Amino acid sequence: MNKVYKNAKEAIADLADGMSIMLGGFGLCGIPENCIDALADSDIKGLTCISNNAGIDNVGLGKLLRKHQIIKMISSYVGENKEFERQYLSGELELDLIPQGTLAERIRAGGLGIPAFFVPAGYGTEVQGDKEVREFNGKKHILELGLRADFALVKAWKGDTKGNLIYRHTANNFNNMMAAAGIITVAEVEELVPAGELDPNQIHTPSIFVQRIFQGTNYRKQIEFVTTSD
Repeated sequence: MNKVYKNAKEAIADLADGMSIMLGGFGLCGIPENCIDALADSDIKGLTCISNNAGIDNVGLGKLLRKHQIIKMISSYVGENKEFERQYLSGELELDLIPQGTLAERIRAGGLGIPAFFVPAGYGTEVQGDKEVREFNGKKHILELGLRADFALVKAWKGDTKGNLIYRHTANNFNNMMAAAGIITVAEVEELVPAGELDPNQIHTPSIFVQRIFQGTNYRKQIEFVTTSD
């Protein structure tokens, strides 16, 4: 089975209106930039995006928000995007705000085939809502469901033609677990090598979880906050 695609546009060609997508990374680190750009260049709309954050204005998912391609965000942090704020407050955008640890565990559970689990985070807050509550060891817990998505778009440092992936440092955040939770997982990599060249002991995501892979281009090491001192 050939998993190698020419570019992002080709790899997401069958991603359609109304689908759910997971996007890896943390802040602007390790995000699937090429896939986001390909989405922004398309006419796809009505997306449900599952991501740690919503990017910043016109960077990352901010590009999709500018074009009103996202109808719902499932996220843990959205505080750096003014366009997100405007759309949410005006009722144009739906938001499911989830504690970061719970979001990570819901994605991990989805990838492992675990349908639901109990967690104490969020009990007694708006996060609880009408979720089932049980007590364990004298502490209240709420029921959370595992998360999956039609597509998982992830970015890795290195990958091989079979789809094995290695991430670097902070870029490992969410990418690894999302790769397992996508019905179709598309991986963009900084360096694509022939199968067999990666050290098996260094592989984070095994090839069984990846359906499509391509060599990414024009990566930018962007910073959300530039802090300087004299």
